[in-house]
Amino acid sequence: MLLDVTADQEFFRATTEKFLRGQVPADEIRRLRHTEAGFDPEYWRRGAELGWVSLLVDEAVGGGTISGRPVAEFTLVAYEFGRHAAPGPLIPANVVAAALRDTGTHPTVVGELVAGNAIGTWCHTEPMTRDGFGAVNLTIRRDGTDLVLDGVKRPVEYAGSARYLLVTGRIGEALTQVLVPADAPGVSITPLNSLDLTRRFATVTFQNVRIPADAVVGTIGGADRQIERQTQLALAGQCAETVGAMQTGFEMTMEWAADRYSFGRPLASYQALKHRFADLKSWLEAAHAIADAAATALDTRAADAAELVGAAKAFIGVHGVELLQDCVQLHGGIGLTFEHDLHLFLRRAAVNRGLYGTPADHRQLIADRLVEQEGLA
Repeated sequence: MLLDVTADQEFFRATTEKFLRGQVPADEIRRLRHTEAGFDPEYWRRGAELGWVSLLVDEAVGGGTISGRPVAEFTLVAYEFGRHAAPGPLIPANVVAAALRDTGTHPTVVGELVAGNAIGTWCHTEPMTRDGFGAVNLTIRRDGTDLVLDGVKRPVEYAGSARYLLVTGRIGEALTQVLVPADAPGVSITPLNSLDLTRRFATVTFQNVRIPADAVVGTIGGADRQIERQTQLALAGQCAETVGAMQTGFEMTMEWAADRYSFGRPLASYQALKHRFADLKSWLEAAHAIADAAATALDTRAADAAELVGAAKAFIGVHGVELLQDCVQLHGGIGLTFEHDLHLFLRRAAVNRGLYGTPADHRQLIADRLVEQEGLA
């Protein structure tokens, strides 16, 4: 994934790859589609022991980075998740852990997340309204020494498996984040259908949910910067995951085209197919490059990090699905069957395309930011 991985990073990536290859082969993913959670809790705990949720938090709570590039190392794990269409709340759990670390709040919860003993998920996205992508309408109001939440979040990833919910809401016009136990009175979780076989989503409704004031993550009314950073981390992981799915789908298709013969010649030898493979390869290499650039920008907190992450989502969100759809077509009839593994990766890329904003949403955000910077608004 990275253009210049260190030996330690490569060992970390290879260890994750070996674990996923052994624990969640395609047949196991097909079996897990019938389960409520979509993954085995013991599998997640063992993955946490490998460091899946520890890279973005401090050593004091069991975390730590391998080489001082925690976001890049997080994307190494996400890339392997995409390569294997692996289940588990990798992105939301890391977003929650990083949010608590950055604000210095709820250290005990961070320890639980890092150890894999509990799962936290990010309740930020809401049903689309006329306000567009990123609108937050869930309300938080003060009532004595408590805070009271009312509103709906959808879709929320792995809400049914989570012990903690990191919730974004408004106190007046200001954004605030709070950590809410998933079993708090007034919280209801309704499962949603998902195109991805093992990923689980839900609608989470908060109706007069009362929590203590110390549930605030950061400061009341001061969550705008936090949410921007969390969104960027989620997008960096998601882009790396989609690139992993693209890589596996491309390799499967190249192998098929070399092995499959038509009129006495390998499919890969036909000029028309060579042109299609050249297009796919160019999309794949560009996706690798822009995903790596986005992760590096977040690690260095570069001034253009937001633009790079948005550009990565816009490009990979479109070309990831297009590449994998082409791979299905190049396989012919067998590519359309459930028994073939290719659809597992297309499903992962298709779901990722719409999470945390569509490519069109992020193109619009980039355009708005550039207009603002140039003073053209």
